[in-house]
Amino acid sequence: MKIKKVRVVLSPEAEEVYVHLNKEAPSSKTERMILNAIKKKIDLLKINPHYGDPIAKNFIPHDYKEKYEVTNLFRIELPNYWRMLYTLTNNETEIEIIAFILDLMDHPTYDKKFGYKKR
Repeated sequence: MKIKKVRVVLSPEAEEVYVHLNKEAPSSKTERMILNAIKKKIDLLKINPHYGDPIAKNFIPHDYKEKYEVTNLFRIELPNYWRMLYTLTNNETEIEIIAFILDLMDHPTYDKKFGYKKR
């Protein structure tokens, strides 16, 4: 059995947040902490693409299904109640798995995306 390589790719939305965090990290302890956590989680994803918590198919936001044809979704918790959401795609070549990071977001944005209401 050949081990598949895992490649991690950021969506334009996730890339935008990642760039923002990189820009703010030198002067903000919070942004630096979140950014370091993202980098560590990406390393973990490369070792185990199923590292995150699976999200039930009926809870996958419609815009992810529409825009990226998402059929599976995983969540990784980050510091300060941030979330990293990703999907796994099997590349046509059968030699790699792509962990496609869809979003990096704070908890209020996450709650809104999934339709959770405040109590």
